[in-house]
Amino acid sequence: LKEDILSFIKDQETPKAPSPADKAAPAAPSAVQKTPPQKPSPLPMPAKREATIPVGKDHTEVIKGIRKAMVKTMTEAAHIPTFGYNDEIDMTRLVELRRDIKGVTESAGVRFSYMPIIVKAVSLALTEFPILNSIVDANCENITYKAAHNIGIAMDTPEGLVVPSVKNVQTLSIYDIAVELNRMQTLGAAGKLTNAELTGGTFSLSNIGVIGGTYARPVILPPEVAIGALGKLQRLPRFDDKGNVVSKEIMCVSWSADHRIIEGATMARFSNLWKSYLENPGLMLLYMR
Repeated sequence: LKEDILSFIKDQETPKAPSPADKAAPAAPSAVQKTPPQKPSPLPMPAKREATIPVGKDHTEVIKGIRKAMVKTMTEAAHIPTFGYNDEIDMTRLVELRRDIKGVTESAGVRFSYMPIIVKAVSLALTEFPILNSIVDANCENITYKAAHNIGIAMDTPEGLVVPSVKNVQTLSIYDIAVELNRMQTLGAAGKLTNAELTGGTFSLSNIGVIGGTYARPVILPPEVAIGALGKLQRLPRFDDKGNVVSKEIMCVSWSADHRIIEGATMARFSNLWKSYLENPGLMLLYMR
């Protein structure tokens, strides 16, 4: 019995030579070992550096020139109870009109933007709403309805904000207005606008669109009673009369008016009339003198 047990143990310890069948048979696939995901190595931290702070000194300067005049005007304007009214204008037809006539004016050396047409449309609307072309005294005891439509155009110049006005717009053609705007822009850039050009306005516009603005809350320039801010021209989707989505050239406008003498309904009706001239430029021909 002992010899049998020792013989069995010896057989188990001695490796057997593989049989031919074993050599032909493919090895059974072993279980796939899943490799645990490796954690990303942490990014090396940058060397700590002390923040570089620009070195400078405070300085004080005297408020003077145009800025001093602006302080006085804006301080007076802060006492005016103001309300706002906003709307958007479909400028698609006006864009086409400007495209058609731009070459003619520029061949004569006159830069032609949308502003001359916008200014003329304001004048035509003021004819129907003369109270918006009025001025009031300091105590708001008297209203003076101005016969001349002196439309002020806010300009950003090297010396600061100035608002020269195009005088007697009601008597000027759109081309005349373009010529005058070109002249004032040239003088403004050179700091050569005169006191006569900077005073006497009866209604003002500010073109915030040239610097990318859309809506604003323009500040009335006393003794005037209203001002408008024009936003940038944007191509936006809108519905046409048949409910189809179409591409339109849209400009937003923001009005501010002196609520002591101007009612909201008056401002809205004025804006609607002005809007109708811009959306249908042909209507302006019926009323232009």
